[in-house]
Amino acid sequence: MKKTGVRQMIFGILGSLACGVSVMGCYPLVPAYFTALYLEQVNGVVLLAFMYIGMTLFMPLTAAVKYGVTLIVMIGAVKLIEWANEGCPAFLAGVMAGLATLILSFCGSLLEWKNQPDGAAVFLEAVFIFGAVILLNRGIHFLMEWTPVQRKTEELPERGNGERLKNYAESFQGLSQIFLNMSAGKEKYAADELGRVQNELTGKVCASCDSCALCWERDCTPLYGILSSMITSIWQVGEPGAENEAELKKYCAKSRDMVEEAVRVFERVSLNHAWYNRLLENRQVIAEQLDAMAYIMQDCAREERVLDTQERRAISEIRYRAKERGISIEEIHLIETLDGRLKLSAALKSRMGGCISLKSFVTAAGHALGRQMRAAADTKTFISKEPVNYVFYEDTVYRNVQGIARVKKDGAKISGDNFSFLELERGEFLLGLSDGMGSGSMACKESEMVLDLVERFLEAGFSVETAIRMMNSAMVMKGADDLYSTVDLCKINLYTGMAKLYKIGAAATFIKRGAEVECITSQSLPVGAQVQMDISVQETKLTGGDFVVMVTDGVLEYLHVKKPEDTMQEIIESIQTNNPGILAKKIMERVMLFTGGKAKDDMTVLAACIWEK
Repeated sequence: MKKTGVRQMIFGILGSLACGVSVMGCYPLVPAYFTALYLEQVNGVVLLAFMYIGMTLFMPLTAAVKYGVTLIVMIGAVKLIEWANEGCPAFLAGVMAGLATLILSFCGSLLEWKNQPDGAAVFLEAVFIFGAVILLNRGIHFLMEWTPVQRKTEELPERGNGERLKNYAESFQGLSQIFLNMSAGKEKYAADELGRVQNELTGKVCASCDSCALCWERDCTPLYGILSSMITSIWQVGEPGAENEAELKKYCAKSRDMVEEAVRVFERVSLNHAWYNRLLENRQVIAEQLDAMAYIMQDCAREERVLDTQERRAISEIRYRAKERGISIEEIHLIETLDGRLKLSAALKSRMGGCISLKSFVTAAGHALGRQMRAAADTKTFISKEPVNYVFYEDTVYRNVQGIARVKKDGAKISGDNFSFLELERGEFLLGLSDGMGSGSMACKESEMVLDLVERFLEAGFSVETAIRMMNSAMVMKGADDLYSTVDLCKINLYTGMAKLYKIGAAATFIKRGAEVECITSQSLPVGAQVQMDISVQETKLTGGDFVVMVTDGVLEYLHVKKPEDTMQEIIESIQTNNPGILAKKIMERVMLFTGGKAKDDMTVLAACIWEK
């Protein structure tokens, strides 16, 4: 506040001195300087007092009266324009100042005041005032915004936090590797384990038998080989062979007890193996989650670059253009994102207390930066008198349009398929399609949960690959009723048009480029089927007018042709439309012709198209 007061005092003194500058009997700097400074919300009473002091000291009485009235007129004119438009542009204030001075000069001539300049000088004075108001206002604005100490403070990055996060990430990656090493599987039954099974059998059955000494103390007893063959048979097929039982009966009085005990022991050993394998899976899940946490920490350690110091002129230009639209900027930061694009963070409010469209500021910021900008999603559309934080991003090159067509299985109340359209703040768009196993409410809940988890992870900042692995880990641990879902994702970068397709047990995807259609397929298990999942990732370049068509397996399976992918390509090629909604509906209509109007499974067709803005 002290610095602002001192600065205004200096500007007031300069205004007094400007009153002494005369050109051809005119004092054009007086209204130009006053108007330019008044537009910057300088204290009008203080500024007016300084200007009147200067006029009293340096001007003739008639000139002092003329320019004194002009300043009063400009205060009213600026206030009126700000009331009507929520802001007063410098060019409009310049026009008003020039006209006011011109009119008062002609009035002075009519009243035959002394020392009046001629007509040409009066006209040139008005033109000079118009240009001077614009130039002086811009220069004064930049001087008012110049705060080097604050900028240096804002520029200092917290590098210690980034290094600390990198160290944490390395620790989590090491811990993840330890869990993976602990998860190394083993053979179902090792040789030493089979030996322990045999010892347990003889210990339980033979120890209580009176003939134990006779059976096992013989030098050439065949029981060793018989028991070994029987255990091997149970190991391989789950039950002893008839030959093994008959052979054992010849040499063992409790052969029946021996067989039953052997089966019970193997059942218990199999159960232990199942629990052990489940433990291994849980360790792998924990390792996947630790690895995902390490990725997030590494991503957080990559700090965005603050450009407040390097782009001070651009920030001042944004403030200037916003001021002309009646917008006051409480705080502003220009940031370079990790992908090299611009992000603008600003706390905005209305200068006059009214409501101003946010588009007005977006336009002003775009002109100042020389790039198209866009507001973040779910942002308030109006700027009010209370300061609110807004975030703006460099606008994308492409926009997207989507369409969907769905048919439920005959007799089903609800479809087991679910879809998702998600626009991310980083200029990416995600198409998601999930087919729950079976149909009905259970399949719907399963596929809905899969897509919901993916959306949550992506909105939290995870990459698509990490989001899929985290979601798969959650589904593996859930592991209820062996219900699985396919996942078909397409991430489109709306800056470059690059599309990445992620397929987990999903049907083929089709890319329509004009008259050509490309088919993209993969072979992988659905989500939740195994811990170490196989993600099929394929990348392709899209241009304006290209379509992405995604379908569930019910669409292709019931075409009743040998090569359903080829048939679907022909269907898509034959449809001529620029509307993805119409494309999806026409594809579904053609498919229903192949099925005779019956739906033996849930069917969903999702289509999307990108266009240059």
